[in-house]
Amino acid sequence: MNRVVVDARRLLCPMPVIRVQDRVAQLDPGTIVEAVCTDPGALNDIPAWCRINGHRVLETSSEEDEYRVVLEVGGRE
Repeated sequence: MNRVVVDARRLLCPMPVIRVQDRVAQLDPGTIVEAVCTDPGALNDIPAWCRINGHRVLETSSEEDEYRVVLEVGGRE
């Protein structure tokens, strides 16, 4: 299973979601994507985007000033 890291540090809303969206568009279903952000809003924004677009959030976490969202790319409609 492929795993991709998207570095969205030092980006403010809505850029972390856009960075993830752009990367996910290039990936096959089943790929695991780890988004690393410094904007705490990403913990809500990326999972909301995933729900709307058919991707599955596997994990969210925060450590000091970094926030991580791990998702699995869903199938193409």
